[in-house]
Amino acid sequence: MMTQLEKAEGFRALHRKPQAFVIPNPWDLGSARLLAGMGFDALATSSAGAAFAMGLRDGAMGRDAMMQHIAAIAAAADLPVSADLENGFGDAPEETARTIRMAAEAGACGGSIEDATGRTEEPIYMRELAVERVRAAVEAAHSLPFPFTLTARCENFLHDRKDLDDTIARLQAYQEAGADVLYAPGLTTEEQIATVVRSIDRPLNVLVGLKGMQLTTAKATELGVRRLSVGSGLARAAYGAFFAAAKAMRENGTFSFGEEIAGLSELWGYF
Repeated sequence: MMTQLEKAEGFRALHRKPQAFVIPNPWDLGSARLLAGMGFDALATSSAGAAFAMGLRDGAMGRDAMMQHIAAIAAAADLPVSADLENGFGDAPEETARTIRMAAEAGACGGSIEDATGRTEEPIYMRELAVERVRAAVEAAHSLPFPFTLTARCENFLHDRKDLDDTIARLQAYQEAGADVLYAPGLTTEEQIATVVRSIDRPLNVLVGLKGMQLTTAKATELGVRRLSVGSGLARAAYGAFFAAAKAMRENGTFSFGEEIAGLSELWGYF
């Protein structure tokens, strides 16, 4: 078993490779072990995927439950884990700092702080406060005895604020505040991604697996992207297959899903 320091150093090194790497997002212990067994180099939690597994909406878990989830994923596989820490579970910069320290204690080697408030009437933090929150998270990360990789997220595109100029300005501000990785989920075109890459000097994470998005790892590397994640995509893919099978049973009385399910012996091999 690797130490947390070894995992953290290995995770940092992945971002320095010339090619983009995929960091998939498991939603429970089983999916984490499957992904580790398939040979991925690191894992990232998904706040939505974790919440769905508990029968909750995204954002409803709370910090303590999320830390338990992170600890479970970190213990499930001998791989670096980057944690989806939502908005840090509080508006104040002090709360983002506390959340970073708690995630590290739970076993994470990195984590993301987003600038979404979780409130419909004011979905995105004012830029000055957003930067203060990232700066506090960075300071907390730097206080740890290992290189915690801090990702700063601009959530504009996920909240119908498709303003690329503001998104870039925010990412540049988070970069200046000390973030190690930058992330603007919701970018879908090669032009958007290339423009962001040219505007920053930190590794960019891109969310893939979105409808209508045809980005490949090879193309992402060509554009200068360093990390690709799928958010809740794998969890929703699993639920999509579940819905289709259940609907066929309920409405048609058919069970053809059995032709495509994973075999028990294959699953046993991973578990």
